[in-house]
Amino acid sequence: MPGFLLHQGAAVICAHGGNAQPAELDSRVRVGGLPVATQRAPYMVSGCPFVPPHGNGPCVSAGWLTAAARIRISGTPVVLTDSKAICTPTGAPLVIVGSQTRVRGT
Repeated sequence: MPGFLLHQGAAVICAHGGNAQPAELDSRVRVGGLPVATQRAPYMVSGCPFVPPHGNGPCVSAGWLTAAARIRISGTPVVLTDSKAICTPTGAPLVIVGSQTRVRGT
């Protein structure tokens, strides 16, 4: 399924509600003046409330399992709004709450 390209400032949270932001962005491609996220860069999670003794958390980082099949920046697939990521150490997914809605990829 096609999804919109994920960019700097897109609203991304862990399944527990912690904020997630990319550790790095590729500034070669911009959407609305903002750099686009690629699959290579992990997302860093802050403010995850899933702490022991209730679980094995909190979420610290997340890696993308899926990304665009046809769009790459410097050989790395871009992250789309329908991409899937898993948080470490909890195994919870990232949830994309909001993103730009002008550029779509597959």
